Amino acid sequence: MKGLFITFEGIDGCGKTTQARRTYDALRKLGYLTLLTREPGGTAIAEQVRAIILDPANRAMAWKTELLLYNASRAQHVAEKIFPALARGTVVVCDRFYDATVAYQGYGRRLDRTALAALHRIATRNLVPDLTFIFDLPVAAARARMAKDRKVKDRLEREKNAFQERVRRGYRAIARQARRRCRLVDATRTIDDITRDVLGQVLARVRRGRK
Repeated sequence: MKGLFITFEGIDGCGKTTQARRTYDALRKLGYLTLLTREPGGTAIAEQVRAIILDPANRAMAWKTELLLYNASRAQHVAEKIFPALARGTVVVCDRFYDATVAYQGYGRRLDRTALAALHRIATRNLVPDLTFIFDLPVAAARARMAKDRKVKDRLEREKNAFQERVRRGYRAIARQARRRCRLVDATRTIDDITRDVLGQVLARVRRGRK
């Protein structure tokens, strides 16, 4: 694969989606072949799976069902969109990927992380991002942002604070364990300050190429 795969991660309300969009826009303006996508979702089939996962009406969904649906969505997304884009030399900017599964289902749901890794190998041939930004924000601050900006919360956003705290700890653990790939970003700063930080690191990596 000739492209570069960059992912944006963090708890709900951390600002990752805004920064993924800003990164995509900046790279396009600079003339880079760039794709912006998201998980769960990214393709017509994967978006249908997303709707099932996040529907607040599906409160009875078993945790293992949730895990398998995420991987089903990811398998379609990677096969139909991400792998072809990387083969074309595209910079793929993705809002969430496998780290989200580790944080939410591994740490949040306390599911077996070895099983999570095995499913990832099946779904994606063990695709690993080249660079990952993890936006770190206290749960209370993230909740306050969502209360202000979102009228309707999805099924995962409605989880209790204790769950969100486990997810945050999971993300921080991932950042420690994968220091070469992951950048832990202080998401309490202003949007513009974060953008300057993130974009500077993205451009340095893009100019260096995929290694």
